[in-house]
Amino acid sequence: MKLYTDLKDIAQPFPHACITIGNFDGVHLGHQMLFSEVTRLAYHHHGASVAITFDPHPLQVVRPELGLKLISSRQQKIELIGMAHLDALVVLPFTRDFAAMPAERFVDEVLIRTMGVQELVVGYDYAFGKGRQGNIPFLEEQGREKGFNVTVVEAYYVDGMLASSTKIRELVQAGRMREVKKLLGRPYQIRGEVKVGEKRGGKTLGFPTANLYFDSDDLCPRHGVYVCQVVYGGRCYGGVLNIGRNPTFAGERVSAETHIFDFNKDIYGQPIKVNLLRFLREERKFAGPTELAAQIGRDVEEAKQVLAEAQQELVLTCEERYNH
Repeated sequence: MKLYTDLKDIAQPFPHACITIGNFDGVHLGHQMLFSEVTRLAYHHHGASVAITFDPHPLQVVRPELGLKLISSRQQKIELIGMAHLDALVVLPFTRDFAAMPAERFVDEVLIRTMGVQELVVGYDYAFGKGRQGNIPFLEEQGREKGFNVTVVEAYYVDGMLASSTKIRELVQAGRMREVKKLLGRPYQIRGEVKVGEKRGGKTLGFPTANLYFDSDDLCPRHGVYVCQVVYGGRCYGGVLNIGRNPTFAGERVSAETHIFDFNKDIYGQPIKVNLLRFLREERKFAGPTELAAQIGRDVEEAKQVLAEAQQELVLTCEERYNH
């Protein structure tokens, strides 16, 4: 997949361009349906399959007061879209000036003149442009006038749940990771470089941890303890993860502290990926280190039981293609 981050880098229109457009936050199963349709059409017409997305997320520019938290980072989104085997991904810088562009101008200048759209694939609720003028009836009319086809992909449901970024954010913040996995098609993942913490996990509690910190823009799952998988150095390990402020020690900053099973490497400053599998319990304040350590011991035993019961399924989620 070729990545473009500036329209000027597209020297000529794509051959029989089959294009989908969207924010694609989380790259969930609904988004994957769009990519599947685009690649199908491109194969049928011997054309190019192309996705267009935006950075930053448009709502972060036009409605910053919403404080939108993203399911996937820019890099993770690019990696996940790459798994769809498209020919090209165009990541357009989203600014207030870009937001003010009339929908018809976007169609003429971007979709037709620059990219050569022949087939446009959009989700059932897609709209773009100033005042969201570029809705589906508008696109269908533009297609009839200007010679491109529009395919609308219907809403995708799993067990009665709509596969949408909004729904997934809601589930993540509620700690409902099994339902999140159903809508993403993979476990929900946090990632980052391991930071030096207070070093209480090993010395004080007997359970050393790898610590990640959340920034204000990050989508933070429900505070509490989770069964998890840790992907590091091409291998996958079981673990137990606490997200929160560590109230037993009067912590202030929200962190993700992961005790990795059967692991004794020094990984400070190293990147890890943590798949959140199941919520175990709320974070709470304990009387002291002894009581906390005893509870962590029980958490570890429960987590190991969960991992053992789901071993075959978890082997699949540890494959590299699921850990982008």
